[in-house]
Amino acid sequence: MRTHSRRALLGAGIAVVGSGLLAARATGEFSSGPHSGTDGRDHAHGPHRPTPSDYVAPDGPEVADAERKRSPGPVREFTMTATPARIDLGGHTVDTWAYGEALPGKEIRVTTGDTLAMNLVNHLPQSTSVHWHGLALRNDMDGVPTLTQRPVMPGASFPYRFAVTHPGTYWLHPHSRVQQDRGLYAPLIVEDPKEPLSYDKEWVVVLDDWVDGVDGSTPDNVLAELNRGSGGMSGHGGMHMDEGEHRAPAAGAEPGGGPSRMLTGSYSKLLGGDAGDVDYPYHLINGRLAKDAETFRAKPGDRIRIRLLNAGADTAYRVALGGHPMTVTHADGFPVEHAETDALLLGMGERYDVLVTAKDGVFPLAALAEGKKHTFRAVLRTGGGEAPGESARPGELDGRLLSAYRLRAAESARAVSRRPDRTVELTLTGSMSKFDWAINGKQYAPSQRNPIRAGERVRLAIRNHTRMWHPVHIHGHHFALPNGGPRKDSAIVLPGRSLDVDFDADNPGLWMVHCHNVYHSESGMMTVLGYLKD
Repeated sequence: MRTHSRRALLGAGIAVVGSGLLAARATGEFSSGPHSGTDGRDHAHGPHRPTPSDYVAPDGPEVADAERKRSPGPVREFTMTATPARIDLGGHTVDTWAYGEALPGKEIRVTTGDTLAMNLVNHLPQSTSVHWHGLALRNDMDGVPTLTQRPVMPGASFPYRFAVTHPGTYWLHPHSRVQQDRGLYAPLIVEDPKEPLSYDKEWVVVLDDWVDGVDGSTPDNVLAELNRGSGGMSGHGGMHMDEGEHRAPAAGAEPGGGPSRMLTGSYSKLLGGDAGDVDYPYHLINGRLAKDAETFRAKPGDRIRIRLLNAGADTAYRVALGGHPMTVTHADGFPVEHAETDALLLGMGERYDVLVTAKDGVFPLAALAEGKKHTFRAVLRTGGGEAPGESARPGELDGRLLSAYRLRAAESARAVSRRPDRTVELTLTGSMSKFDWAINGKQYAPSQRNPIRAGERVRLAIRNHTRMWHPVHIHGHHFALPNGGPRKDSAIVLPGRSLDVDFDADNPGLWMVHCHNVYHSESGMMTVLGYLKD
């Protein structure tokens, strides 16, 4: 992964551009279809159940209006090609799919206020898309096939273009089937022109669980096995189908496609019990195995900003830098009150920025696959000496640990206190035995709508009625954790627990809320928040 040098104090105070909650546009044809129920009451409509025509379309005038008000700035152009690729993980080569034949895909770096213009070229044998994880952008650029855009078919391309209004650490990945569990992901860094932090170097550290191309395994095989081995829920995997396709396992997902990858007996106290569904053979940092790990080089005394990103599909990671405390500065792109810790826990989709001051020597940047008994590492080298072992487990992994619920939003990112105008109840349901993951007992369909209105303070009342943890992710918005907690787009909800989070409805369109365990979401644990027309 690329390393960026920076030695400057660029200002004081953290600049938050607007609310960071953008507006959207997309195509009205994707907002049609039968309505399948709502959770929040629409008091303005009384007992009326909204029909599809009552909702803002992703390409509606409300969305175009909101984009104009953001005054999109200078255009930064990129091209990303999704293609089959042969990737060296560092001593083990696999056939997979990737962006530009690199893992992770080449980093995209822009500045707040820019217009990001990226042409996605699809050389895959399946349709695909790009979701810009964590960005509150215009709705038709959100990358959810059949909801906000048509699938990008094999051999076709799609021009994503939108204003970027908030700095932070983000990433991009498909929202098509279980493609994210291949090599289709890349970091997206939005720089702050008024950056308040002073540091000498910057590293982007992407964590990932890996199964694709190992002994014949593919993510499609894994999903098919989970379905077959837990009650045969065939046909509910793979929500994002092309027009005319049937819901069935993808080609190559027949029985016998690689060894069993079903995980049993995993346990994590931090995660409230069962740690995950998939027994991954490999875990990676920046696309590399520990036996050929990336080495980050610095000088003793350098102040380093590390942007940590969990791109895994089924694994939470506990992360620490041996011999060093970390100071947490940002969560999911938003500033927090600085907090020192030895270790961090990242659910799938979560990001944290930390500052460290490098000591003299060689140190493991270690990650523990939480509840899966696998430790791996990259290396920080500021001097001579042997690198730590492949499975080095520094004491910091078992030291002070921070999760999002122990952080507080920085004053500049703190939500204004306000009673919610509407509560949307989202009950997480399903089980490993049946693999029937859902929200409010309903597996995802693009026609679902949970109505909200522009200008409302919306509360998501999330109730986990399952025996597994779920990292819940919202598109197009950032919610505030309770009691002055940080603003985030992804949060861990433990089994049997409840979480109330609030956000301001200021980004019109149709927006997904889902579990960011790819196998849970693609088995049905997704739903849609839909803005009602005025």
